[in-house]
Amino acid sequence: MEINLISDTVTRPNAGMLNAMMSAKVGDDVFKNDPTVNALEAKVAHYFGMEAALFFPSGSMTNQTAIKLHTQPGEQLICDKYAHVYNYEGGGVSFNSGVSCKLVDGHRGMMRVEQVETSINPPDFYHSPLTSLVCIENTTNKGGGACWDFEELKKIKTVCKKHNLKYHLDGARLWNALVRNSEDPKQYGRLFDSISVCLSKGLGCPVGSVLVGDGELIHNAIRVRKVLGGGMRQAGFLAAAGIYALDHNIDRLDSDHVKAKELGKVLDELDFIKKVEPIETNIIIFEINESKLTTENFMTKLSTHQISIIGMGQGKLRMVTHLDYTDEMHDKTLGILKSI
Repeated sequence: MEINLISDTVTRPNAGMLNAMMSAKVGDDVFKNDPTVNALEAKVAHYFGMEAALFFPSGSMTNQTAIKLHTQPGEQLICDKYAHVYNYEGGGVSFNSGVSCKLVDGHRGMMRVEQVETSINPPDFYHSPLTSLVCIENTTNKGGGACWDFEELKKIKTVCKKHNLKYHLDGARLWNALVRNSEDPKQYGRLFDSISVCLSKGLGCPVGSVLVGDGELIHNAIRVRKVLGGGMRQAGFLAAAGIYALDHNIDRLDSDHVKAKELGKVLDELDFIKKVEPIETNIIIFEINESKLTTENFMTKLSTHQISIIGMGQGKLRMVTHLDYTDEMHDKTLGILKSI
């Protein structure tokens, strides 16, 4: 039995999702004539109470499009030092938009409103880049699936309005935060200028992310998506998976959160584990006490039992629970960890 805890991107469509994909009505989405893509976009826009949405092949392209639309070359965005847009999108902020990042030393990928405001460059001081955008990530990847306090997000919005800044949410795993905190997605739609959500992480789709915003933003996003090579033809086969996921795979995310906490509890009880980060959703980040067991040996021991996890650098390891991580796999993993 192979157990893959590297990421929640490793999932595969189940029978219901495959059936929805194979029976999808499709057209040519480049001409906006794919009925299933159009239905997915309308569904996601309605979900967040926003005017429009656009289907993309990847979350990175979705974020990069939003950044391109909210900024001009030479300007600067503010984000946490752990932000996905800075660490894991291939330098796209600078390559695609000619924009730099003002990095904030937040807590587990989350900035305080005071930190955001002090990071804004004076607009009349032409020696420094013009600050034009604030990027938030919820949940935070490098922060171990941490969820933002919505009240803090509202405070940051007030600062954005005060300084005429755009406000983008990288919500790749926003579904997890919504379930964990029992939040209304429409409150996010009222707060942010744009939101990106991923369908191929916690929701189990093979491909796809969606950008949500007002009608003008999404109209302009179509051109940027084209420039980045994101135009797809009969993409309804993929969009059908997204519709199925939205209908069937959001509420069940809580079971992933429960399994993650159970894994974290066992790890925390092992004498060779130095630290386990707080666990809120489906990501477990932990460190090994190298004087008792090396990271390499630990990974090898798991590998002999066909359990795969991933290193994040700086001595940190990560496990991510997901819908293909079954109860049987969970019981086996807990047993293997206790035996090491």
